[in-house]
Amino acid sequence: MSEELYETGLATRREVLGAEYVDAAMSGADDFNGEFQHLVTEYCWGAAWSRGVLTRRDRSLLNLVMLGALGRAAEFKLHTRAALRNGCTREEIKDALTQLAVYAGIPAGMEAFRHARSVFAEIDDGASRD
Repeated sequence: MSEELYETGLATRREVLGAEYVDAAMSGADDFNGEFQHLVTEYCWGAAWSRGVLTRRDRSLLNLVMLGALGRAAEFKLHTRAALRNGCTREEIKDALTQLAVYAGIPAGMEAFRHARSVFAEIDDGASRD
């Protein structure tokens, strides 16, 4: 990979997840996880998220379905906020999670709906983290 992909990835990551979240993740990097933070930024955000074929909105919906199917609650909640930031509506998220439930199973769908509702409630209560 390259430093250019890292810089592109860092910009994309900050735009999608919010500068505050990314800055905290990067400032929390140490000798143990620093290389991993660099890899995530370069590989996930530079090489994948920064490709120009799918929109960020599309990628967000795909991420929600995959993370929900895998049962990755913390990442699912983070990417629910990102999906809203990327222009997804709650109705579109609901539809994507229904698709998840049909193909990945009702328990995965139930959990994803529960996590999405908790994010929506935090946002509605003004406790959104950016």
